[in-house]
Amino acid sequence: MLAVWFRVIRIRFLLASVIAVSVGLALNGWQNSSIDLFDTVLIFAGVLSLHASVDLLNDFWDFKRGIDTKTKRTKMSGGTGVLPEGLLKPSAVYRAGIAFLIIGSLIGAYFVMTDGIIIAIILGFAILSIYFYSTKIVDSGLGEFFVAVKGSMIVIGTFFIQSGQINMESILGGIVVGSLSSLVLFIASFPDHDADKSKGRKTLVIAVGKEKASKLFWIFPIVSYSAIVAGVFADFFPLLSLICLLSVPLMIKSGLGLQKNYDSVENLVPSMSSTLLFSRITGALFVASFLIDLLL
Repeated sequence: MLAVWFRVIRIRFLLASVIAVSVGLALNGWQNSSIDLFDTVLIFAGVLSLHASVDLLNDFWDFKRGIDTKTKRTKMSGGTGVLPEGLLKPSAVYRAGIAFLIIGSLIGAYFVMTDGIIIAIILGFAILSIYFYSTKIVDSGLGEFFVAVKGSMIVIGTFFIQSGQINMESILGGIVVGSLSSLVLFIASFPDHDADKSKGRKTLVIAVGKEKASKLFWIFPIVSYSAIVAGVFADFFPLLSLICLLSVPLMIKSGLGLQKNYDSVENLVPSMSSTLLFSRITGALFVASFLIDLLL
């Protein structure tokens, strides 16, 4: 049963939030040579709770709307399959999603009391967007935008809690992470195009069509890489942050694979997997650049 819950929470996708928090922590450590361990533990607990909440509620609503029964599930798309397979009751998944939302909100409320209005704004955005993500936000074509903003806010919020400030470094760092996270959601929406469209959902892929959308792939990594390069040249990031460019070959492989196989679920799976790997490797290299430069 524990394995089923890990599956519906999409435990391996939580790494996106781990990387986002780690970027904020690494940036603060690099700039200020200090990290509050108690706050760090609470930040990870709060952010991962909120991330688990949005995934659980997304599975619940996709099942209730009949989307997951129409998709061809892969390891990267089509939902977790837990509810269509009857492994858990929909009410249990919904309650778990709300429970994680409450836990994350309570932790966030603590930081509102200790750090003020900036965290209140970030927390308010998180609560509302998480609850309405699978109904209002995705239906209006704002899914990729939400994920990009969410990733950015995790970095900015983490840095703010640790340092007490928001600066250009944290904003650029947020753009790097947000763009990478949004890219994963973007490519994963290709196989679900028909099912999503039949149930009134409006993703970016649905809005412009698969063929045109496949060409938009390059925008996400270009934004992320541009933020890194701009940060290095402006002395916001260490020169070592350019090691993130080592992931360029993987990015090219993923993008070309998408353009070739955007209309084939089976053939698209390797490109989706390599895109996820590209996102994680680039994020990990970004974190490592700060830590290595700090040690040197």
